[in-house]
Amino acid sequence: MVNVYDQATKASPTSVGTPTRALTIGAHPDDAEFGAGGTLAQWAADGCHITMLVVTDGSKGTWDSKMAQSELIVQRQAEQRLAANALGVIDIVMLDHVDGELQQSPSLVAELCWWIRTLQPEVVLSHDPWKRYMLHPDHRNTGMAAVDAIVAARDHLFFVDQGLDKHRPDAVLLWAADEPDYFQDISERFDQKMEALLCHSTQGPTTMGDATTADAAAFIQRMKEWAVSQGKSGSPTEGFKRLTP
Repeated sequence: MVNVYDQATKASPTSVGTPTRALTIGAHPDDAEFGAGGTLAQWAADGCHITMLVVTDGSKGTWDSKMAQSELIVQRQAEQRLAANALGVIDIVMLDHVDGELQQSPSLVAELCWWIRTLQPEVVLSHDPWKRYMLHPDHRNTGMAAVDAIVAARDHLFFVDQGLDKHRPDAVLLWAADEPDYFQDISERFDQKMEALLCHSTQGPTTMGDATTADAAAFIQRMKEWAVSQGKSGSPTEGFKRLTP
C-alpha cells in the first residue's frame, strides 16, 4: 500500500506500515469507517488483527420520529457488524454508553485503558479531540478519553487495580484531524470503504446526506472528491494526525 506524505510539512512521519494489531475507538457506529475505513480495509487484507471499539449505543442517530430507540440500537449494532465484515474486520466491541450523553470521565478513561492493555494494539485510531469547531460532544469526549487512556495504559502506576501489564502503542492516528500530517493512499480500498459506510442504512438520511439506494452514487462521488482533497497525490487518501505515545 502506498503511503502519501504532504511535502509542505517540515518532516513527514515515517510509515507505520501494516501493524500486527490495531484498535479503533469511535464514538458511534460508522465513525471509524468515515475516518479510517480505507486504511482498515487495507490493513485487514494485509493480515492485521483489528478490533473496532464503539463507545456509544448510537441511540440518537436517526431523524425518523417513528423509530423506537430500542429498535434503533439493535439496528445500528447489526449495521456495525455488516460494515466491519465489509472491511474484513472480525472483532467488534460495543460499550453501549448512551449516545449524546457521553462524558470524558475517569471511569471512561479507565475503561478504554483496560481495553488497550488487554488487546495490546500497535496502533490506536480515534477522533481528533482538538479539532476546531467539532460540534458533536461524543466525538470530542471520545477522542480525549482515548488519548488519556493511551497515556494511562503506557504507565504502570495508572489503574493498578486492573491487574494488567502496561502497554505502549507504537503510534496513534487521529482521524478528521485539525492538522493532519500522516496520509494513507486508499485507492485500492476506496470502494470497500464505501461498501462499509453504506451498510449503515439508518444514517443514509442523516450524516450521509440522503444516501438512500437511489442516491448512493451521489454520496460516493462526494466522498471520493473529499478523499482526493485530503492528500497531494490526486488519489483517494485518508489523513491523520500522528502522535507517538
